[in-house]
Amino acid sequence: MPITSFTIAEEPADEVERLAALDALRIFNTASIPDLDALVRRASAAFGAPTVLVSLVGREQQWFAARVGLKDSSTPRTVSFCAHALHSDAIFEVPDATLDARFAGNPLVLDEPRIRYYAGAPLVTNEGYKVGTLCLIDTKPRQPLDGADRAHLLRLARAVVETIEGYAEDHSAAAAPPDDSSARTGSG
Repeated sequence: MPITSFTIAEEPADEVERLAALDALRIFNTASIPDLDALVRRASAAFGAPTVLVSLVGREQQWFAARVGLKDSSTPRTVSFCAHALHSDAIFEVPDATLDARFAGNPLVLDEPRIRYYAGAPLVTNEGYKVGTLCLIDTKPRQPLDGADRAHLLRLARAVVETIEGYAEDHSAAAAPPDDSSARTGSG
């Protein structure tokens, strides 16, 4: 008998702070960022993964800040593999989702995109909050990543975080009022 249920990830203990950190990045539901697009293409080529996502896990949805191989720009958090990955400090890997009771009945496994393999490297901000993942997805089961591949995926995830935090800094500076020190000092 096929498994028709799946496990919804629990919220991390630091969920309120994590969501505040995600909001502070000012990236949720923004336009495409070319540097992120380049990183997912690089990961797809390096790992031979047909689908690679920069997934940001919000309150009720996960939004894909960059993607290769998937037309959807978001999915509900309740079906998110990436929400499970938020509980791990290491790469969260599922070699065959059909054999994993947490995911076998998940709509993303049973229907399109028919996920079989998943590996998600946490996107950890400089403040230490996991806001999402850089994840590899395949429609075929795979062997677990070896040490070198795990290290490479973690390096790419760090590059994603640096890109996102740089984007946030750039947009924060653009939104800030000009520093008019002459008005405070009375000089001019």
